[in-house]
Amino acid sequence: MDTAVQLEILGQGAVDLITSADLAAKLDRAAAPGGRPLRAKLGIDPTGSEIHLGFAVVLRKLRQFQDLGHTAVLIIGDFTAQVGDPSGKSKTRERLDADVVAANAERYVEQICRILDPDRLEVRRNSEWLGTLDVGGVLGLTDATTVAQMLTRNDFRQRYETGKPISLTEFMYPLFQGYDSVMIDADVELGGTDQLFNLHMGRDLQLAAGQQPQVVLTTPLLVGIDPGFETHADGSIVPNKMSKSMGNTVGITEPITEMFGKLMSMPDDVPGDANPTARIERYFQYATGWSQSVIDEHTQAVRSKALHPNAAKRLLAATVCDLYHGSGAGAEAEAEFDRRFKRGGSGRPSEIPDVTIDPGLVGVDGTVRLGRVMVAAGLAKSSKEADRLIVQGGVRLDDERVDATSPMPVATLDGRILNVGKLGWARLSWSESNSA
Repeated sequence: MDTAVQLEILGQGAVDLITSADLAAKLDRAAAPGGRPLRAKLGIDPTGSEIHLGFAVVLRKLRQFQDLGHTAVLIIGDFTAQVGDPSGKSKTRERLDADVVAANAERYVEQICRILDPDRLEVRRNSEWLGTLDVGGVLGLTDATTVAQMLTRNDFRQRYETGKPISLTEFMYPLFQGYDSVMIDADVELGGTDQLFNLHMGRDLQLAAGQQPQVVLTTPLLVGIDPGFETHADGSIVPNKMSKSMGNTVGITEPITEMFGKLMSMPDDVPGDANPTARIERYFQYATGWSQSVIDEHTQAVRSKALHPNAAKRLLAATVCDLYHGSGAGAEAEAEFDRRFKRGGSGRPSEIPDVTIDPGLVGVDGTVRLGRVMVAAGLAKSSKEADRLIVQGGVRLDDERVDATSPMPVATLDGRILNVGKLGWARLSWSESNSA
């Protein structure tokens, strides 16, 4: 394919492209006789186990490189995950256990192959080279930068200026990520906009190693499905990005009813953006997998009011369900949504997961705190959050509101339907034989 056409495709939706001229030259060399496909790198630290729509943005950009005949190189940061990426963090991250990282990595690769083409995918783990790096090698990496350069990073600078600690290990993280680029001879590295400093470090280390520096391509951070935001010191408003820690994600392997319901429940707008349908339009752009012409068509329809925001979110939700669960999944999810939530609907789903209460949650007196059951069932992130939901009236047993967080006899929960909010459901079971 012509270089100009490839540049147009790869540049769509990108925030930073450093530089377009360098990418064009690399594409020309790849197309020349004897040239090789570009090696487009994406590094991920398996700090969790679920891929969500926000992370899928950069994965879909990487898929475009594959579709144009290039090789995607996925770096599983099984070593760097134990160091902890400080990007965007206001405090030192906790180091993860190696076994947890390994389990998360396996789950990540399985989900990522729903988006990337396995036939054009090279998967590497950076423990291959970082795990054997000796002291001399580490000192060689540190020669490539200075403390002053590190402190140009916003997160490091803010922590330094406010007296918050920065560990030397965190200073090493960008160097380790950059060294990955050297070891796999990356032509391009992709990442979210919060990775820009780390991606530049890869260019610096490649130059020091005598390699051609990689092109840096960043994609935007998708806003979450919640209305939350932060107000910075300069008065600017920054909406919450989609993040597992904020509980505002849509996972690509979630059941279709949860996917559809979450996308329908999100606000239309984005804090700080005057456009009343900004969030819908951003999800059209970055979550649907549509071509740019289709994105533009539907965006214009929303702005001209030819497509009502509610209808736009239905289209969005159905499209996302089809994208990750196959054709027809969106229509099925929409029908279930209407059965539950249209006028006259009970709100109760057709299928409710069965949850057996763990005997370890039950006290010697035969009582259990419902909040602990909610956490075990995945209906709350913590006991504190569960208790808050109960106090706020968002929890029901057999359609009756639960008012107290105090322990209750576990036997009274057998066979009852637990409902948390609009989308959280579980059919509880308990038997004395469970504790035998």
